[in-house]
Amino acid sequence: MRMTINNKQDKSRDLDLFITDLNGNLRGKRLPASGLKKARKEGLKMPRSVVGFDFWGADVLENGLVFETGDSDGICMPVAEEPIPVPWSESPRDQMLAMMFNPDGTPFEADPRQVLKRIVDQFSERGLTPVMATELEFYLMDAESESTQRPIPPALADGKGRRLANTEGFAVEEMDGFDAFFADVRAACETQGIGADTIIAEMGPGQFEVNLNHVADPLNAADQAILFKRLVRGVSRRHGYAATFMAKPYAEESGNGFHVHFSLIDKDGNNVFDNGTEEGSDLLRHAVAGLMQLMPESMLTFAPHLNSYRRFMPGAYAPTFASWGYENRTVALRVPESPNVARRIEHRVAGADANPYLVLATVLVGALYGMEHKLQPPAAVEGDAYAEENPEFPLPCEWQEATDRFEESEILRAYLGEEFVRVYAEAKRQERRRLSERISDIEYEAYLGLL
Repeated sequence: MRMTINNKQDKSRDLDLFITDLNGNLRGKRLPASGLKKARKEGLKMPRSVVGFDFWGADVLENGLVFETGDSDGICMPVAEEPIPVPWSESPRDQMLAMMFNPDGTPFEADPRQVLKRIVDQFSERGLTPVMATELEFYLMDAESESTQRPIPPALADGKGRRLANTEGFAVEEMDGFDAFFADVRAACETQGIGADTIIAEMGPGQFEVNLNHVADPLNAADQAILFKRLVRGVSRRHGYAATFMAKPYAEESGNGFHVHFSLIDKDGNNVFDNGTEEGSDLLRHAVAGLMQLMPESMLTFAPHLNSYRRFMPGAYAPTFASWGYENRTVALRVPESPNVARRIEHRVAGADANPYLVLATVLVGALYGMEHKLQPPAAVEGDAYAEENPEFPLPCEWQEATDRFEESEILRAYLGEEFVRVYAEAKRQERRRLSERISDIEYEAYLGLL
């Protein structure tokens, strides 16, 4: 059933006003439309500890935001002028993203959108504007996947009930089987101001990638990625499917990646990565070197969950060390072939389960650090980067090590803020503890009747 998109705003419409917590989950309140005027003026009060919730929405007592502060409120202010429709909703509803401030009006530094804004402001002070685009992969699944909590490939909407079972990379016919779904995704993107470009069938059964357009505003790029993820899940339910951005929903299939393209323009609109050659400018090389050096200690923002690290196992076709190259998809940092004026870097490490604000912020920190210190990268990789031996910057491929490296990084603390690093690391530690307390199915199958 096709969705009916109604842009008309009236008093009968509800309004979802929400922030994004550190895990990328949306936290907020549903208001009557009549409450919008007050929300614009006064904001919406929510405990600051909400930003630092663990993945399941529980307080993280060790982060210093709960008992030590009396669980005090922050003020969530809308970041857009007007609400946008939620076209997949059964009842009339709009939504607005917000950002958290302290009661005195100063930015709440653990808010992930504030983290990104702080880094963007540092570029602005240097007369530079990052231009960024995101590519998000997801799996479309049978609706039953949500109740069984196991991924089930979807059936094509062709009346034959054929269920996808094979990898169908770049297959146009696979997308043909989901025409109505993708038509509604595009329509909802247009309604919400999300610049969706190409749609690609990826390597897993029911796996797709949608590329979002470049925008000269990293905050807008991250906002669009957050809204797009909500949109895909909402539209999929309306069509009798489920969707997931989980990093590795199928053990034997391709994982869901989150690639970031970015360049930098100066006050005159010139791309500072372009020097008229295919190699790019010194600033591009400095940025690459900084990204490589900080990548190991930044891994927690690119791979934030237990499942995230399944993408980085041998043979999984995800980078396991920091590397770079020209037009090479086996490296962590790719400089795509393009007209010189569009010279840019593609960051290929993060999973689709990562928080877009934190991914973009950390990418920009690496580039800024490299440019400020005029770092030089090693030689660009030619050929198969996975075959490289003794790499200089191996990435932590275990969650605990990534958390330790992140928490101990003086450079990330300096750029991203002490409060953010503390709150985020504690949220990840609590998530890991909770998961370690669960006995897995494989443990029962292996040991229960034999020991």
